[in-house]
Amino acid sequence: MKIRLFPTLRNYKKEYLAKDIFSGIIIAAVSIPISMGYAQIAGLPAVYGLYGSVLPIIFFALFSTSRQFIFGVDAAPAAIVGAALSTFGIAYESSAAMNYVPFIALFAGLWLLLFYLLHADRIVDFISTPVMGGFISGIAVTIILMQIPKILGSPAGVGELPELIHHMAEACSHINGVSVVLGVSSLAVLLLGKKFIPKFPMSVAVMAAGAALTLLVHIQDYGVVLLDQVETGLPGLFLPDLSQVDLIQAAGRGLMVAVVIMAETLLSENNFAGKNGYRLDDRQEILACAAGNIAAAAVGCCPVNGSISRTSMNEQYGGKTQAVSVTAGLVMAVILLCATGFIGYLPVPVLTAIVISALLNIVEVHLAVRLFKVSRQEFFIFIAACATVLLLGTIYGVVAGILLSFIAVIIKATNPPRCFLGVIPGKKDFYDLGKNHFSRPVKDVLIYRFNENLFFANIKILQNDIEDSIRESTRAVIIDAGAVNSLDVTAADGLGDLAEKLKKKNIRFYITEHSENVNEQMRKLGIGHLITEGAVRRTILAALHDLGMREPFPMESFGDKRDEVYQKKYYALTPEEENTLEEFAWAFGTDAVREIEKFVKYVVKQIHGISDIEKLSEAGLDEKLNYWHSLGPLDEDELLRRLELHIDEFPPEVKEKSSLVVSLIERRRRILRDELLREHPNVQEHLDEKQAILERRLKKQNPEGVRRLHELEEDVQNRG
Repeated sequence: MKIRLFPTLRNYKKEYLAKDIFSGIIIAAVSIPISMGYAQIAGLPAVYGLYGSVLPIIFFALFSTSRQFIFGVDAAPAAIVGAALSTFGIAYESSAAMNYVPFIALFAGLWLLLFYLLHADRIVDFISTPVMGGFISGIAVTIILMQIPKILGSPAGVGELPELIHHMAEACSHINGVSVVLGVSSLAVLLLGKKFIPKFPMSVAVMAAGAALTLLVHIQDYGVVLLDQVETGLPGLFLPDLSQVDLIQAAGRGLMVAVVIMAETLLSENNFAGKNGYRLDDRQEILACAAGNIAAAAVGCCPVNGSISRTSMNEQYGGKTQAVSVTAGLVMAVILLCATGFIGYLPVPVLTAIVISALLNIVEVHLAVRLFKVSRQEFFIFIAACATVLLLGTIYGVVAGILLSFIAVIIKATNPPRCFLGVIPGKKDFYDLGKNHFSRPVKDVLIYRFNENLFFANIKILQNDIEDSIRESTRAVIIDAGAVNSLDVTAADGLGDLAEKLKKKNIRFYITEHSENVNEQMRKLGIGHLITEGAVRRTILAALHDLGMREPFPMESFGDKRDEVYQKKYYALTPEEENTLEEFAWAFGTDAVREIEKFVKYVVKQIHGISDIEKLSEAGLDEKLNYWHSLGPLDEDELLRRLELHIDEFPPEVKEKSSLVVSLIERRRRILRDELLREHPNVQEHLDEKQAILERRLKKQNPEGVRRLHELEEDVQNRG
């Protein structure tokens, strides 16, 4: 595989420069308190957090294919390393810690390099959204609990949930009131700023205000702890003392850190890439993480990781490429060279509030609520992953998360049979292009069959198959989901993302052939808009008709004499009665009547805008029926009948001529009936039966409306 250097800077556009530089400066400023805080959690002096924000972030940018993701000293690796020091009885900021921690970073980088060589990026496909969400949330809550004692005026807590609760109880016995007021007020300002002025760099303003208080009020005299002074200068190379390090233990902890870095970074990167419409090279991202951690070890820093909070900030300020990371690294180098004096004036409670504010974004309460509503099984997996991290620690949380994911993968199929479909002249159905020599693709249309339920471990397969097969001439993508009976949250998000990507390319997207319960799941999972937008059709044939294509469908060329032979053999298929009232019931389930009423009210609203009722008489209703342009005659007939029941909702100028409106609607119904009987003369009896059933149903649903309508119809007949 060819390694690309600075891949996001290729074909760089000059209009990106201003936003990239501005975002880089903001990221550097925000990284000062966050990185220093996490370095202390990892057991190092605070200044090493700044050292880890120069070379590691630049080396990550050298290889990363992510346009937005920011690397640096971050929560999860710091928590693992800090817990390891506690387990081994190593004091924070001791000479042993300053030797041990960089070795963990070095081994993490070497393990990541091995993962890169082994193509281990595929493992991320098997870690579900609930597992990773619970894992990340558990880490965030753990670190927040570690930070709370610092606001109370005590050192940070360590360990798992029982130890953290005990440490907070001890901190409550000797609270520093000024520290609490300073920390709580800073957190309140940060949260309010995030809500009301999200693009303002409030954390930088709060940090500056804290330094000003130190200068003007001397808050340290009231017992408020300040950050340690930082000496000016760039870091030197790390020179290890092997006598103070157990290499086997360091390698083991490095493996755990490497797994967390790979999983958390890749999942988070793919999340941002999906939201912003670009693709990653997952394997090269592992190489970028390896380079960043080896660079961190070289300057004596703790392991580094992708930062969700700083990446969110980068997205907020419009950063476009990894030029943001390069800028942030260079700005931090300048700060270390000539502007470290102000760091010793920063109050610890203020910096703690900034860290907690950033961590609150990572606790995925919204995901837990969503899972509770739509999938209790996935909700309990989320809770199990989160609780394992809180109670047993990050390392066991990683192991439990991976085990939970693989158990789910074993239960569900991960490599389903799938194929692209085409047509065979003289045949009604659609056939596997790979197994049928005489089948040909429908021209400019991808028809893709997926023979398995969709869930977190196989949605990416579907996305990649389709995205890799799209050509410039592609007009539409149709998924034959006849084998799909269920979706999970991850799959629903994937389908929504795929639909959005295709929409941006002006490619129509359809999901077809599945059972109606899948439509119910789609609505619950937040992608019900695909149904109302017309992307969900009952059959492949219905989707092709919606594209304006009729039998015989145009085929891709063979490029030889077979084209002429096939065109002669091809004959029209029997029209399918896909557009009936059943399609509404299939698509909307128990909401079918409500959706029909919604469509009718839309037309009523359109009629409100008609200045001259006679224009409606001239043009007919066709222009106002575009909202359901793809409906068949039976569905349209029912909608027209329901429209008549809403005659009282028409504007006065239209209601005055209600008899004319009813006559126009009835004329349209007769046209539909005549067209249907002309094409299918044998359905006369069936059509009469359908209309009789409709009348009985409407009378039951709206007896008063039916009574008034019959009076109007009698009036129309008497005048006629």
